[in-house]
Amino acid sequence: MGDIALRGHGRAMYAKGGRTHVTKEGKVARKGLWYNIHQKRKRGEKMRSKGDKGAPTEKAIKRSQLKDGGSPAWTRKEGKNPSGGLNQKGRDSYKGGTLKAPTKSKTSGRRKSFCARMGGMKKRLTSAKTARDPNSRINKALRKWDC
Repeated sequence: MGDIALRGHGRAMYAKGGRTHVTKEGKVARKGLWYNIHQKRKRGEKMRSKGDKGAPTEKAIKRSQLKDGGSPAWTRKEGKNPSGGLNQKGRDSYKGGTLKAPTKSKTSGRRKSFCARMGGMKKRLTSAKTARDPNSRINKALRKWDC
């Protein structure tokens, strides 16, 4: 059997060579879409055309290009600004719409709306410990927006 994923008990088990491989950079990575593509190219096989049965979809390719099994940057540390909110990479990875950087302009309607909304969340949805912690994400965000 080749490097074919066998599904069982909710985990991917690989028939030959285990679940991981060593990349060109010397890092250990899980076998996935790009591993299979590189192996096929190495063997000199022709790639399937878009839309053919068994060919990877656009969604699968985009997901494989994301780190940590497909989670976008705004959900991980690399997409968050240490001083609060998201950095540019985190804002770019958010697919729900276009996110803009925080503003400190006192006349901005966006700022007033954000401060009202997050101030209410801080009162209702955080524990007393989190509300006092200056390093909690909600307090960092409120500082970033000058609320």
